[in-house]
Amino acid sequence: MLTSLTVENWKSFEKATLNIDALTVLIGTNASGKSNLLEALAFLSRTAHGISLTAALRGDGVILPLRGGLEWAAHQPGDCFAIGITYGVGRKWEHAYRIECIIHENRCDLISEELTFTEFDLNANNQRIAVVDRAQILFKTSNALLTAQSIDAHLLNGDYGRRQTFERSYSIASQLLSQRTHSQLDQGLRDVLDAIKGVFLLDPNPNHMRGFSSLSHRLESDGSNIAGVIAALSADEQPEIANILTDYASKLPELDVARVYAETVGKFNTDAMLYCDERFQAAGKPSTVDARTMSDGTLRFLAILTALLTRPSNSLLIIEDVDNGLHPSRSELLLRMLRKVGQERGVDILVTTHNPALLDAMGTALLPFITVAHRAPTTGASELTLLEDIKQLPKLLAHGRVGRLSSEGLIEQELKTPAEQAA
Repeated sequence: MLTSLTVENWKSFEKATLNIDALTVLIGTNASGKSNLLEALAFLSRTAHGISLTAALRGDGVILPLRGGLEWAAHQPGDCFAIGITYGVGRKWEHAYRIECIIHENRCDLISEELTFTEFDLNANNQRIAVVDRAQILFKTSNALLTAQSIDAHLLNGDYGRRQTFERSYSIASQLLSQRTHSQLDQGLRDVLDAIKGVFLLDPNPNHMRGFSSLSHRLESDGSNIAGVIAALSADEQPEIANILTDYASKLPELDVARVYAETVGKFNTDAMLYCDERFQAAGKPSTVDARTMSDGTLRFLAILTALLTRPSNSLLIIEDVDNGLHPSRSELLLRMLRKVGQERGVDILVTTHNPALLDAMGTALLPFITVAHRAPTTGASELTLLEDIKQLPKLLAHGRVGRLSSEGLIEQELKTPAEQAA
């Protein structure tokens, strides 16, 4: 699984690292850099799928551009940026991948790229110690003129490196994937690229979810085809998924939800609609409604749950404003669902939130998994700070839970220098 993300001179960031856990919560005020950080993962995911570096930023008519496109990808006034990730299963080994790019002449080109492997031992304190003094390089680019259209890289090939030439408009990792190389390099590429491709940014749009949708085995990023995904599940999977959807959805409204499900419709059964059977105390039998009458909060909740239930294991699900449209009293339900289903399905979850109720529901046990995005007072660059690393956190918590601290701006106030706090 992905274990960390590092950005250098990317959008509003100069340099920052986000640790990725089973559940990672990113908080911060508006314009603190949360979305910019998530778009770094979106950029990597696009390049891993073989999309050119330029199209990954600017869009190409099929995929939408990232916010700011080419012009605002690099931290201003610069023109270069780098993004890196680490990947590992357990604590015995780790792959590290880094790509560096330059924006010039209305395009994005590769400056450098590398993939390394490190093996670890654990000491008596369960701390990791590298087996060798330095990481083993699986591939690494050579220095190249910025005007050149190609770039060379040294590939692991037994005891000796092999040099190969690549295009600078695509990531080398995506170009190598279709080739047969050294077995260790092949495995490293598959592991890292599969992990990057497994990043899924979900931004449910209830207005797009209310209509009929075609049968599909892949959920769209806006959740628009939730009915088609559920209805396309196998006969063995559908009852299990429907039971889980019903179990959690029944705890959302002030009425009794008997069943949540999707069924095919039409003569050819190629489209589907999402349905909910509701029971009222005065009614003798359930009343069926479809997605056209469901609330925004219910549809968003069902889209998040469907994504968790259908994403492959060892993948990363990203949700901005995860509790948008959800009543604060249901924050604990949402948090419990994210943790339980994510753990059962082997899906890591990265969310952003402004909701004090959700932060309060996390309690003290989950404080280590909250990261604060904020702006450096002197430079204005975005920075990341683990909540538990704030020196005065115990003192702050004496005033109330994290939700209150966040809503009153006390966390951001504590991250300022003494002079700025006094101003």
